[in-house]
Amino acid sequence: MDGNGRWAAQHGLERFEGHIRGVESVRRAIQAATRHGVRYLTLYAFSTENWGRPAAEVDALMELFCKSVINETPELAAQGVRVRIIGDKSRFPEKVKHHLDQIENRTATGKRLTLQLALNYSSRSEIVHAMQGLARRAAAGIFSPEEISEQTVSEALYTAGCPDPDLLIRTSGEQRLSNFLMWQLAYTEFYFTPVPWPDFTKEELMKAVEAYNHRDRRYGGLKEE
Repeated sequence: MDGNGRWAAQHGLERFEGHIRGVESVRRAIQAATRHGVRYLTLYAFSTENWGRPAAEVDALMELFCKSVINETPELAAQGVRVRIIGDKSRFPEKVKHHLDQIENRTATGKRLTLQLALNYSSRSEIVHAMQGLARRAAAGIFSPEEISEQTVSEALYTAGCPDPDLLIRTSGEQRLSNFLMWQLAYTEFYFTPVPWPDFTKEELMKAVEAYNHRDRRYGGLKEE
């Protein structure tokens, strides 16, 4: 979800105002996803690299996470949205961890859409974490190293239980993965748009889905005539 800060600068606003507007785009994306039958939606909200931003911006984002949980949880639960946090929550302040636990617990029964929020997320760290867990299990004799497979690796990732993404949308003209779901995106279709995230409407989402619907997905093989 790129472009919050640049959107704010273009409109003569503080960067944080862009993040606030970005929450509105999140709300629109979730509503559109549920309306059109999307079952899994993952939003990259805060990377491990984002800790390097100015302290004032990081602190403001922490407050925004908490406020968003308070404001959005009732509606998400009513829509049948289940929220999962993927990433390392241990670095967050206790207040933030409390609110993140709260939104997961209060939406746990949602069956219409699984919303994964990537917070303090790093794909490389996720893969290292998964390998460490598998190594410990192998050392304990639970299975042999030869039994480690693509399936066992997938089951050790933060996203265990969720299918790999069909479509990756990146806004604001950026065209790179930026340490996001690198294992899971092996056969994902990519869609890049110059539209900054605060201006990303339901119509923009439908453009991305329509583009995806015209892709020819062969997974390395040949399509039968």
